[in-house]
Amino acid sequence: MDERQIYYMNQALMLARRAQRRGEVPVGCVIVRKGRIIARSSNRREAGKNALYHAELLAIDKACRRLGGWRLWDCELYVTLEPCAMCAGAIINARIPKVFFGAGDDRNGAMGSAVEMQKRQNSFLPEVTGGVLGGECAEVLTSFFRNMRKKHARG
Repeated sequence: MDERQIYYMNQALMLARRAQRRGEVPVGCVIVRKGRIIARSSNRREAGKNALYHAELLAIDKACRRLGGWRLWDCELYVTLEPCAMCAGAIINARIPKVFFGAGDDRNGAMGSAVEMQKRQNSFLPEVTGGVLGGECAEVLTSFFRNMRKKHARG
């Protein structure tokens, strides 16, 4: 891990913690181009009542709007949780060449854990690096779900 990766993942972690305070699954995402964050988002499924409102999809949408096109081939994506199949598909379709994630997801992760969508034949092949601040990213998620279980047990 280099300092740049740590910096951008910390930015994504800040967004994840904000999402947690709003009652959303704490996932944060930033998209970087030429050393600048051009888009950022966190999960908004609960607030938006929409299954598509994952942090990665919202950030990709913002980046495309900002840059005026759908190809993000000179960007990097940093996200606190390994992308699911839906988000991995969007990353591949947006041609994002480098993806960094924090915590792996053995159940739904589609960029190394449960599935490796980035290695399918005949598709764009992003370079994927997992485990960037993985312990901190995992702890945010673990504490969120622990608190949810306690809340429902009392409820």
